[in-house]
Amino acid sequence: MNTKHGEDVDRTAEWEQIRQDHLRPASDRPASAAQGVHHLALLSSDVVQTIRFYQDILEFPLTEVFENRDYQGSTHFFFDIGNGNALAFFDFPGLDLGPYAEVLGSMHHLAISVSPEKWAHLKQKLIDNDITIQFEHKTSLYFNGPDGERLELLADELGQMYGASIG
Repeated sequence: MNTKHGEDVDRTAEWEQIRQDHLRPASDRPASAAQGVHHLALLSSDVVQTIRFYQDILEFPLTEVFENRDYQGSTHFFFDIGNGNALAFFDFPGLDLGPYAEVLGSMHHLAISVSPEKWAHLKQKLIDNDITIQFEHKTSLYFNGPDGERLELLADELGQMYGASIG
């Protein structure tokens, strides 16, 4: 018997209670205190490999490279992921950080919005570069970056998911 993880769990009532207790109608929500994501910082085991992946395959332009102020000899580098948002990386030479691990309190995946045309183009680039597409659903495409980080390309506008508003 092949049982999917969680298929015997029904949390519908719990989610409805959370919505009732905490989700305000859009007209009653205050403006966010945030201006947006300045940058999300991840770890890189190889700076050049990371640049080749994010700039050459995913087409996120490298925008800056400098020494990490917190760790001498560590590279801090940034990619433009649109809308004034950046994806940053650090390498930590000399530290044995081990392989990527998904643990509580860390990142599950990073979802990046692209146009439907760019989504199809980047999907083909992933295939052409032998990058395994782990899961595809509607406008979502999941795959791993060079250090195992889970990424999603989402062919939905910001604030939308599968055609529904999430913002």
